Amino acid sequence: MTDLSPTSVTQLIPTSIAGRELSIAWTRYLTEDVGRGAASVDTVRTYTTQIKMFLRWCHRSAIAPLLASRSDIKAYRRALHEQGFKTSTIALKLSAVRRLYDGAIEAELIATNPALGIKPPYSRRDPAEAITFLEKIEVKQLLECVEVSTPRGRIAIDNLVKQARDLFMLEIMVVQGPRTVELHRANLEDIIGQGRKVGIKVLGKRQTRIVPLSDNLINLLSNYLAARKQVGEELSPKSPLLVSVGNRSRGGRLSRSQIRTLVNKYLSECGLKKKDNKTISTHSLRHTAGTLALRGGAELRQVQDLLGHADPRTTSIYVHVGDLWDNNPALFWLD
Repeated sequence: MTDLSPTSVTQLIPTSIAGRELSIAWTRYLTEDVGRGAASVDTVRTYTTQIKMFLRWCHRSAIAPLLASRSDIKAYRRALHEQGFKTSTIALKLSAVRRLYDGAIEAELIATNPALGIKPPYSRRDPAEAITFLEKIEVKQLLECVEVSTPRGRIAIDNLVKQARDLFMLEIMVVQGPRTVELHRANLEDIIGQGRKVGIKVLGKRQTRIVPLSDNLINLLSNYLAARKQVGEELSPKSPLLVSVGNRSRGGRLSRSQIRTLVNKYLSECGLKKKDNKTISTHSLRHTAGTLALRGGAELRQVQDLLGHADPRTTSIYVHVGDLWDNNPALFWLD
């Protein structure tokens, strides 16, 4: 388990750059205030990485972080833009800087937040252009890449577990759109049922929600759990939903990087990793779920709830520009 004590987090921030007082203030704020004191390991890691980058920039620019002005923060924004970071990435980095100075205010090291109200550069790019997703026929092609083989011996059983796991994992990602981290965190106790309905309770960015399972996903999940029992695993409520079958980490929780590696493996094997000069990623499967659901007639609110979006504007991005050609309002009256 990752150590999130104040001392361990402080060590991640170079004190020679930031100064010990700011480091301690940031650490305390990160562990006690971010996420109301319940920030996840991933959140802590993300914010810490972004703050280290900002502090290094301050060092190179001969700026004392506690004396930074709004002009300095704007200069940092400009530097990020010139380095080619996307608007969304710059927004994340500026958010982390705001949090840093919130912590400094909390510790009474400064009176005002120099990063408050400084927004990322305007993006002239249509957000829909950044969305990468698979068409329905490509989803079928991806799922067919998980070959079913039945060699004899221990390897055969391991293969059955791996194939059952990967079929379930890929299908839930392209159909229901959970985040990688949500699948990584889930345990067997998070599988819930109500009558004949089955779902998985996942912890998202801000809240818990239920990811409903289709009949086919229920069958895939049942096959996967049965395969795990077949290899002698004792399933318990705290057992991870997705487990590794490798010799070194058998039965251990599948990491986020392992999930991404598996998805990329199948995308490459079936020739879907590159599409229309864009790279299809693990997150593209989440885009696929949202896009195909809306195309299939689902309401925007339904898809928002399914994907766990806090803002419906995020979900609306899945109404792609390309779809407007097929649903051009002018065609309703033009012959």
